[in-house]
Amino acid sequence: MFDELRDLYQEVILDHGKSPRNFRRLEDATCFAHGNNPVCGDTLVIYLTVDENQCIQDAGFQGQGCAISVASASMMTEILKGMKVDDAKALFSGFHDMCTRDDFDLSQLSGFDEDAVDRLTMLSGVKEFPIRVKCATLAWHTMQAAVSGEEEISTE
Repeated sequence: MFDELRDLYQEVILDHGKSPRNFRRLEDATCFAHGNNPVCGDTLVIYLTVDENQCIQDAGFQGQGCAISVASASMMTEILKGMKVDDAKALFSGFHDMCTRDDFDLSQLSGFDEDAVDRLTMLSGVKEFPIRVKCATLAWHTMQAAVSGEEEISTE
């Protein structure tokens, strides 16, 4: 059972890595940021269209990176659409904890969409490979920089 689940997760990550969703520049973006992971060579630009109610109306990205980095950006842009900026920041905080903390409890994300949490759980396997955590979280760090008005961020 565990092997089947791991294979499914790997298949989803590879699908997003090879055929990323929302891989595009948003001409009407209200905020954007460039993120860089010098260890792996990943580089992304995250584009967001945020309305006057602080709701993310659209999300896109461009750049290049390893399959985990691209898959994470692809999944993130799907998850963020329709989400409030503060909720997006909170979801990133929970996802980061999921990828880095041994004492993480999935109930920390109980207020979020179950499908979004399931997708993030697929990526959280990077915890077993600490150098890959930066690949999985680069897009999220970059999103947080964009909504905070920062135009550049690095994982180093």
